[in-house]
Amino acid sequence: MSEQIQGNKMGTMPIGKLIATMSWPAILSMLIQALYNIVDSIFVSMISEQALSAVTYIFPVQMLLIAVGVGTGVGINSLISRRLGAKRFEEANMAASCGYRLSFFNWIGFALIGIIFSNIYMNFLSDTPYIVENGIDYMRIITIGSIFVLVQVTTEKILQATGNMLFPMLCSIVGAATNIVLDPILIFGIGPFPQMGVTGAAVATIIGQLFSMILGQILLFRKDHQVVVKVRGFKMEKNVIRDIYSVGLPAILMQAMLSILQFGLNAILAGLSETAVAVNGVYGRLQSFIFMPVFGLNQGALPVMGYNYGARDKERLTKAFKVAFLIAFVIMTVGLILFQLFPRQFLSLFNASEGMYQIGIPALRTISLCFIPASFGILASSFFQATGHGVMSLWASLIRQMIGILPLAWLLARLGGLGMVWYAFPIAEVMGIVFSIIAMRHIFKKDIARLDANESPASST
Repeated sequence: MSEQIQGNKMGTMPIGKLIATMSWPAILSMLIQALYNIVDSIFVSMISEQALSAVTYIFPVQMLLIAVGVGTGVGINSLISRRLGAKRFEEANMAASCGYRLSFFNWIGFALIGIIFSNIYMNFLSDTPYIVENGIDYMRIITIGSIFVLVQVTTEKILQATGNMLFPMLCSIVGAATNIVLDPILIFGIGPFPQMGVTGAAVATIIGQLFSMILGQILLFRKDHQVVVKVRGFKMEKNVIRDIYSVGLPAILMQAMLSILQFGLNAILAGLSETAVAVNGVYGRLQSFIFMPVFGLNQGALPVMGYNYGARDKERLTKAFKVAFLIAFVIMTVGLILFQLFPRQFLSLFNASEGMYQIGIPALRTISLCFIPASFGILASSFFQATGHGVMSLWASLIRQMIGILPLAWLLARLGGLGMVWYAFPIAEVMGIVFSIIAMRHIFKKDIARLDANESPASST
């Protein structure tokens, strides 16, 4: 696809059609990822409730890993799309090349974390030998093998910034499908393969990420795209790295809040009931089937908003946000209805004990009250990132999680016990909505209202 055709697509195609075209591959790939998360946990739960708890304890580490990969990718995506919108193509190439190289540096950090801190981490959270042993093995495999997912996430973000949403979808499908097929084979020892238990789930995850990365590199380097990625023969530019992380670092910190949130929640819940830890893990998997499509929608909407912000088209920018929010609102409303009506059926997928039903049914119904307000918070964060206001995304996340969920969960646990903890989720989302509305009004008055064909927005440079 030529630059002119691609530019016309991002700048002239009707917004509703454009977002649908850009988003459906990401939504499908995210749904497949969510399906993988659920299937993976179902297989682990077949081993034992303790096995599910062990994997749940490592979930914050995986979320931190994804936070760094996706956050860096968001910065790369935002910078590339703004440069393409402004017709600064060489700078877009440099952003893609520097961003690609950064994924390898990020991997080194996580490999060291897995080697050095796995034992300390698990012994801090649990004193159950089975959980500690399996958690250590799972964490080391996931972190040392993280090079595959970090490189692939960067590859997907580069492609998405140019408007190519199909290739990232194909990579996600291949990785998730490989993982789903390998899970029962390696966990239970089917055919010539040994029974590996929880370790088998980790190995299946890494192999799936490897296959996804291999396909991603083939599509990135053997196909023509609007940006050209160099691996060698260039020098990393400080200003490009700064521009990537001006949006990417707040995005990393914002998503890292989810890791801190899960770590803190697991610590709070472990003091009340290890079954509650398992319930929290089950909720994390189940809610991904609702949230992942919205995140996929985000992936399609962000480059559209970023491109039109760089092109100084205020009308298309604001319309893109409104259309994306309406779609997210519908998805989240459907999710809320499902969680209210079928919590027992959802829990039964994970070989739930009677104790898990007693804790989990009211938990799912209570937490899901956060879905509808979260639809606005997620799209508001995407709007902040697309327009170069990454710090606003960070503050929104801080209010919803560090200043919201965790302190509320700690306080409610002491005031009303386990049953009250889950109300921290919807209360925190309402707090986030208030901040996001105030922040968006400020950005519109100070920045978006000034967009025209003659004046460059300060944050797009």
